[in-house]
This record gives sequence, C-alpha cells and structure tokens, in this order.
Amino acid sequence: MYKLVPSVCSYCGTGCGVLFEVLDGRILGTLPLKTHPVNEGKLCIKGWNLHEYVNSFMRLQAPRVRINGRLHQVTWDRAIQFAADRLKKVIAEHGPDSVGVLASAKITNEENYLLQKFARAAVGTNNVDHCARL
Repeated sequence: MYKLVPSVCSYCGTGCGVLFEVLDGRILGTLPLKTHPVNEGKLCIKGWNLHEYVNSFMRLQAPRVRINGRLHQVTWDRAIQFAADRLKKVIAEHGPDSVGVLASAKITNEENYLLQKFARAAVGTNNVDHCARL
C-alpha cells in the first residue's frame, strides 16, 4: 500500500515539513510539505534526500556497549544505565568540569535547551558548546 506520511525533517533544527513516500512500510522518497509554515514547500538538498539517511544500512538500529574491547548489542535500559554509571564515575573522579557537552544543529532548539539544562543542572558544568556556532 502506498501512502504519504507527513513528518518533520531531522537534518537540522529548522523543522521543515516533509512528506515521506511510503510503500509497504518502507520509505521510498521525500517531498516538501507545501502547507508547512516553516518551509512553505521548499527543501534543501539534505531534506530532499532524507529518506536515504533513514534507510541507510549503516544506521544503528539498537544500542551497543563496549565490553572487553568488543561492541555488544544491549537493551536501551542497559545502555542508558551504562552511560549514566560512566558519567557518574568521571564526575566523581575528576569533577563536573571534566565533562563537556556538545549540542547539535540536528535537534530542535527545545532539545538543545534541555541539553544545556542537563549539563548545568544535572552534571554541574558550564562546558557546553554547539556545532553550529558562527
């Protein structure tokens, strides 16, 4: 079954509207959403090729944790607990300013806000930077 599924482009924080062309549950192509207030039917080259990123064979589909030098697929709960334990250990041994947080242009402004809030309130560091600085 063929259908058009409205969504939001995930390449940057702009939030352009897209329509995914979906056939039998697989995304085949990306079209601009003409009625979306952000991009009004226009897309950059990254947006036009969003379906290739979604379908990439190189894309991880499950979390992995390095155990004894090898990557092992684990549950999300295990991966999150592992990351939290390691972060706590680094902070305990070296202090909160030993941690830095790099925000991303591929997430929304709200998600970037939450990331810097996490860095400052939970970790206790002001070491926050963004990959899209001008």
